[in-house]
Amino acid sequence: MTEEQVLLDTDSRGVATITLNRAAKHNAFDDRVIARLTACFRQAGDDPEVRAVVLAASGKSFSAGADLGWMQRMAGYSHEQNRADADALAQMLSTLNTLPKPTLARVQGAAFGGAVGLVSCCDMAVAASHASFCLSEVKIGLIPATISPYVIQAMGARAARRYFLSAERFSATTAAALGLVSEVTEAAQLDAVIAQWLDALLGNGPRAVAAAKQLIADIAGRPIDGELIAETSERIAGIRVSAEGQEGLRAFLDKRKPGYVGRGS
Repeated sequence: MTEEQVLLDTDSRGVATITLNRAAKHNAFDDRVIARLTACFRQAGDDPEVRAVVLAASGKSFSAGADLGWMQRMAGYSHEQNRADADALAQMLSTLNTLPKPTLARVQGAAFGGAVGLVSCCDMAVAASHASFCLSEVKIGLIPATISPYVIQAMGARAARRYFLSAERFSATTAAALGLVSEVTEAAQLDAVIAQWLDALLGNGPRAVAAAKQLIADIAGRPIDGELIAETSERIAGIRVSAEGQEGLRAFLDKRKPGYVGRGS
């Protein structure tokens, strides 16, 4: 029986852990892994019991990016086949980026190529101090096209000009300075950092968290004008009168934990 290449496990708190499970291949992904990741992201996003999603990987590397065998197959594809293949990868990244749950990347090792895209699509990322990153596409005559919107958003256009063009390998410390990862720690402390973030997230209103995430996506980069001010006023008014908003306000005034606080928080 073939071992599952992507694992999905949801615990009693509603934390879904999606794990790249191709350690022998450095968790490189191909069309089958991409399809499985997309399905797992959608399942976690649609499950009302899921409160947060952790993206992790087994073995030494987080992910080496594209699988060699997959790239060999793509070399023989027509333009139309390549477009369909790229669309599947783009859909997977978009699904993760727009997941209506907080997403946390646990980067325990090297993240190359498309793996940097996965990290960029997550809301938070913690990397082991020895982890490294590389946007290596130009080394083989390609470009990081499908991941580019997310990577540029995460680390900025100026840094992208350097690392997209040079394909240099850079450290976890540099990734943190660029904003690609949120925190760097020793490998033994990765789970402690994830646990700390989860404790914070599970103490918040799940609908408010989803709405706050959508707020960032909708507001970022827009001019602060009358339309935007009116929209933000409407959003806060709407959530104040929602069931979750009312429960949160009452709990705060009553000096008690609201009913939505996650189990184990």
